[in-house]
Amino acid sequence: MIQCQEQGQSSFSAPETSGRVVRVERLWQEFFSDPSQWWDNRCIKKSPKYPDFKHKSTHEGLWIEGWLTPSWVNARMATKASGQIRSDGGLRSGVLDSFGSGDNVGKLCQEGRLKEALHLMELMIQQNIQAPKISYAVLLKGCTRRKALAEGKQVHALIVQSRLDSDIFLGNTLIEMYAKCGSVLDARKVFNKMPDHNVFSWTAIISAYTEHGQGEEAINLFQQMQQTGIAPDKVVFVVVLKACSRIADLEQGKQLHSHIIQSDFESDIIVGSALVDMYAKCGSIEHARQVFNNMHERNVVSWSAMIGGYAGQGLGNEALALYEEMKQEYVQPNIVTYVVLLNACASIAALEQGKQLHSDIIRSGFESDMIVGNALIDMYAKCGYMEDAHEVFIKMNERDAISWTAMIAGYAGQGHGKEALALYAQMKQEGVKPNKVTFAVLLKACGSIAALELGKQLHSHVIKRGFESDVIVGSALVDMYAKCGSIEHAYQVFENMHERDVVSWNAMIAGYAQQGFGKESLTFLEQMQREGMKPDQATYVSILSACSHSGLVEEGRYLFDSMCKDHSVIPTVDHYACMVDLLGRAGCLADAEDFIKKMPIQPTAVLWMALLGAARNHGHVEIGRRAFDRVVKLEPQNAAAYVLLSNMYEAVGKRDEVAKVRSKMTVAGVEKSNWVQLD
Repeated sequence: MIQCQEQGQSSFSAPETSGRVVRVERLWQEFFSDPSQWWDNRCIKKSPKYPDFKHKSTHEGLWIEGWLTPSWVNARMATKASGQIRSDGGLRSGVLDSFGSGDNVGKLCQEGRLKEALHLMELMIQQNIQAPKISYAVLLKGCTRRKALAEGKQVHALIVQSRLDSDIFLGNTLIEMYAKCGSVLDARKVFNKMPDHNVFSWTAIISAYTEHGQGEEAINLFQQMQQTGIAPDKVVFVVVLKACSRIADLEQGKQLHSHIIQSDFESDIIVGSALVDMYAKCGSIEHARQVFNNMHERNVVSWSAMIGGYAGQGLGNEALALYEEMKQEYVQPNIVTYVVLLNACASIAALEQGKQLHSDIIRSGFESDMIVGNALIDMYAKCGYMEDAHEVFIKMNERDAISWTAMIAGYAGQGHGKEALALYAQMKQEGVKPNKVTFAVLLKACGSIAALELGKQLHSHVIKRGFESDVIVGSALVDMYAKCGSIEHAYQVFENMHERDVVSWNAMIAGYAQQGFGKESLTFLEQMQREGMKPDQATYVSILSACSHSGLVEEGRYLFDSMCKDHSVIPTVDHYACMVDLLGRAGCLADAEDFIKKMPIQPTAVLWMALLGAARNHGHVEIGRRAFDRVVKLEPQNAAAYVLLSNMYEAVGKRDEVAKVRSKMTVAGVEKSNWVQLD
């Protein structure tokens, strides 16, 4: 038996090789003379070393892709297969016979030989041989698995040619194939042309729109389904709940919940888990927990949904507490559980809990999973431990764009712009294509180190990749140019954006604020509101900062009051700090001190430091001394507070007080290295 063809060229001498070539060609000629004498092993072979065809008597083997196989064999195979079909409906040859059934088409599809299976189906149709419906379905499933849209369309054409396009089973399978291959439009065309629909048809088309981010249309189709009188099953409910989650439509989700109760599906564990997920992603964590608590049975999906809900709302401690409850219930976490828990740790910078999770992940055998690895990198980076993040990164067996982006984002977030850009260069060398998020974090890195020229180069890469129209990338470009001091370029990018979100507007307002153009920032805020965009907390931090740097005291006072009363934006420490800075810069120190005392939240050392700095600049010793007392009460070893107080005394000629400050520094245990700032 000839066994060398699939195993590569051997070390035969030239005469030996020549003889083998002649022998193999003669065997192929014998095969085509009478294929019935050969076994076809293509659908059952488990290794390339086994032959495609084996002679029934001599047991000699032939490989279609063998290195000694003549070049004419592939073309002859197709011709022979076509010619062996008897037009009078008689027996087919062994070549085609091995492919004629749905089972064998399925085997070909499982092996990824879609083109071969498709070609043989075409041959059958040409010879008026009706293939079973299951053969078409199997081919469509194969196209779906491999996202082979072009081949899927060819199968669709064969279905139409065979007049099977009205079959509801094949119609549903076509909808699923088109949706999974990314063509919702083709899926909808199939759905619209179907003479009848069942619950599976509706589920397929609703799922198509849901998975492609068109939640509104998915919900609209669900409503149409109800009007036809078809009762939804639990799968439909789960899909529509997911659609509500995607667009954060809480009211529609609540209506769906009522419908689920009426349909007696609320006790189903899959539906219950989907309800928890919907409420959590729509921002109603209380409703999510209520559903979770009322579930008679919970599995790892239910627990992961609830933990993910807490993590998504920034409630990291609650997520970690629920994980402890989950372990007490002896529910084994899965990959999704660990990913959402790592996200929870990242959101609250819980390094110790993150490290414990890392140990749990290793024990569970999930450390090699790329998604888990990416989440670990993100957690360590957001906790400020880039060395640990890098260690996870280099140990990963496989890395994708998300892995690289997480590392780059980590360096950018820590202000290490040069390291972030160096990693991007390495990413390109390894042939990994950056995605939109990669460019966004790289642009942030450029902004952090004012690397304008590198930012411009990235801008050209963005254009080449076709990402310039993306709102996230566009906003990052605006922010980068503004932070690099090129407000003209920032404005040009902003004006060219087809779509803008609140981040885009905030970037322009902050850019003008950083350049000291307070009035221009105010103009942008007014334009933003005229265009129906609602300012958020970040908007007001930027606009109040602009007022502070431009001396627009009254405008700043008005905006702060309007933010609270008219726009229902709850002030944070950053907003209060901006107001203290605004009043302090303008010399309104008594107003600034009174403002801090009347705050509804506990003032931080940062706020009192801002007042101390203003008092030092304006020579207001009494207010400065009171601000200092407040700072050291909160942070006894705050060296900067001692330096500011000392400098204030020095400026007004109170040398004795300077000596007292130095003495207090010694008592407080402030390091002597900070004393040089007093000399």
